[in-house]
Amino acid sequence: MASRASSDVPGSEAPVPIPALPGLGATWYERGPRYWARRAWTAVLLLLVLAFVCSITLRLYLGVPRSDLSASVRTVWDWTQATASVVAVGWGWTKQRRDHRRALLDPPTPQQTGDAKRGETRRATGLARAAVIPLLIAAPVLPAIVAWGVGWFVAMLTVREYPSEVGARLWLQRKTTGT
Repeated sequence: MASRASSDVPGSEAPVPIPALPGLGATWYERGPRYWARRAWTAVLLLLVLAFVCSITLRLYLGVPRSDLSASVRTVWDWTQATASVVAVGWGWTKQRRDHRRALLDPPTPQQTGDAKRGETRRATGLARAAVIPLLIAAPVLPAIVAWGVGWFVAMLTVREYPSEVGARLWLQRKTTGT
């Protein structure tokens, strides 16, 4: 059974303007071809970025001086990295799904979604600059760290409905019913 906030419940024809959500615009309301095209485009771009990051991570990992290690230790180290990366993908996926479920319990309003997006955009530049040195220090375990991110982002891309959509649907419903 669909919840009242679900996109499966038809909305009323409201005189209230449909709010635009970051990344989705107003397409979230109808969930038609434009909506799915935006979601697909976001997924393609993010997967391309993830592929690029994974490529750089692998190059950094292979660039770490491992020649001092014996062949057997190097083999154990590589298998440990591979195992840690597989576990990290699952961990990132699980973390994102739990966060998603938690966000659906108290979905943000369109205003809160916009404010959060602007805050993330402002912080991203500083965090990217601040992460360079720790990133180089973490190069030996970077594959597992990036694998966690891959799991997290893929889980984010494969949800049926974003919490911002649910929150906007609830906000719109409250505005149209006057409660």
